[in-house]
Amino acid sequence: MNLKELRIGFVGVGRMGANMARRLKDCGYQVAVVQDVASDLAKSLADELGCEAVGGPAEVTAKADLILTVVTDDEAMRDVFSSDGLLKDAEGRIFLNCATVSPSVHEEVAAACASARAKALEACMASSITQAREGTLYLMIGGEKAVFDQVEPLLKDLSSSLRYVGVAGEAAKVKALVNMVMNINTAGLAEGLGLGAALGLDLEMLKEVFSQTGANSRVLETDGNDMIIRDHDCYFSAAHAAKDSGIANALANEAGVPVPLSVSTEAQYRKLIELGRGGLDKSAVAELTFPGRSED
Repeated sequence: MNLKELRIGFVGVGRMGANMARRLKDCGYQVAVVQDVASDLAKSLADELGCEAVGGPAEVTAKADLILTVVTDDEAMRDVFSSDGLLKDAEGRIFLNCATVSPSVHEEVAAACASARAKALEACMASSITQAREGTLYLMIGGEKAVFDQVEPLLKDLSSSLRYVGVAGEAAKVKALVNMVMNINTAGLAEGLGLGAALGLDLEMLKEVFSQTGANSRVLETDGNDMIIRDHDCYFSAAHAAKDSGIANALANEAGVPVPLSVSTEAQYRKLIELGRGGLDKSAVAELTFPGRSED
């Protein structure tokens, strides 16, 4: 199968979905149709890419052979995969589901697609907006290996690191743990830098010492400066951090494993949402720990 001969559709064209569509267009794929609950986003992207914006998921299925979904949460995922949505006349379609949702929802969707004689993979992303545009995503894939093999060239064009994890739901479990640990690290860094500020320490010095000791982490590189200078332009929102920590915490509860750090981290991000700051980047958790900021 020549994937570049297939009509490609997108459901969900926020910052991640839109940049993935741009990337595939640049790579020579036929991006044919886009849809989003925010119809203005879909129309703007369609105008940019020279494709069609449609009003609902069923129209995407009608006009595309391979469809990528990048939706917000479990409810949105179930909604777009309704019998009168993406699964309407879906026989022969291939769905690549990129949203961070509960593993059980990925399993439900895979089963529903099979019943509709369609194919589905979860393509869980451990990267952000810039990587989506550049085709350097870290992708973890769950579903049937034969389907993965079929679409691997397209997945390689979206990613710099690509890992097949296992059957439906398995990649989503790994992604939940990735984000659980990332969010804990982010909240921990915010506490360390916030306490350093309260103690009157030079934060640039402190950040450098962190980078050369056991306090080092990837989030120190990505979020440390932003926490200090209060630059919280959104790459990965506090609201998404709360949702993703919640997914991991639900899995831990089902497994009977205590995860007190993750529970506390979720609570911090939910506090940001309560303060009306859920749309800020996850680095905004520092607003709760640096002296004087939470009152701003």
